[in-house]
Amino acid sequence: MANHASSKKRIRRNAARAEVNGARRSRIRTYLKKVESALSAGSADDAQKALQAAQPELQRGVAKGVVKKNTAARKLSRLSARVKALKKAA
Repeated sequence: MANHASSKKRIRRNAARAEVNGARRSRIRTYLKKVESALSAGSADDAQKALQAAQPELQRGVAKGVVKKNTAARKLSRLSARVKALKKAA
């Protein structure tokens, strides 16, 4: 148990930040799932639109420190390659 005022405050602050970061991470996952569902449905246009919507969300997550930079780059790269392949196949 925390004994100092600063450590008690840190516990409160960590809880608040965890809630915000969890919501942000969940929002990013939702956008990525929209891209995945459009890809599995075979809709190239919907997948492209979903990817364009997901990209700023991922980058915002990087800026806020929720997602690492290379993780976001990897996810965007792989998704865009899949969208491009779907467009080429269609």
